[in-house]
Amino acid sequence: MSIEIPKEKQRQRAPSKRSLETRGRIFDSAERLFAERGFEGASVRDIAKEANVPAGLVTHHGGPKEALFCYVVSRRAEELAAARINALNARKELGPLTLHAILDCFFAPYLEKAETGGPQWLSYARLVAHVSADPRWRDLAAICFDPTAKIFIDEIAALYPQAARQTIAAGLVYSVSAMLALVTSRWRVAALGDPRPDAASHLDELITFCAAGIEAANTTRAS
Repeated sequence: MSIEIPKEKQRQRAPSKRSLETRGRIFDSAERLFAERGFEGASVRDIAKEANVPAGLVTHHGGPKEALFCYVVSRRAEELAAARINALNARKELGPLTLHAILDCFFAPYLEKAETGGPQWLSYARLVAHVSADPRWRDLAAICFDPTAKIFIDEIAALYPQAARQTIAAGLVYSVSAMLALVTSRWRVAALGDPRPDAASHLDELITFCAAGIEAANTTRAS
């Protein structure tokens, strides 16, 4: 499947405040329903009902369902990527990077948004999990997530020059899965005995867990 992120429609005049509010409500509703039900489970009619708009307005603002899905995935990806790169660049100014520091720069920006950016960022975690689990969205992931992931893989690879890049890449994928599991399944952690209410309070142990796996995999392969 060839994916292309839909661009903003060109208008002869600026959209009204009401139009922008409607558009935002449609995209937020689509994000929630795609996150809950997946691509097949959320229909345009369902999204329209959730947003309290006619179905035609969903298509008008978002295009066909596949284009709407791609846009909803991409609209937060740029903001998140910028936060991660900014964190990485700021950390480099403090001195040489460690594996823990690299993972902190990758995890912390999202966990902060998940806790302070409103419930839509929690929906986004579930949406990213859908994309990551379905090969049909390979091209979408390549556009939205791979450029930033490759920067972090490069930084980790610099710490393990003898390790295979594919092993480092696999370690980052496993780490992303752990982060998404923490955000989307925190209730399970609580049910099993950890009452901490926010994902950010788990950051240090998440980093420790993922760093230990990456370290073990790459030192074992390198030796």
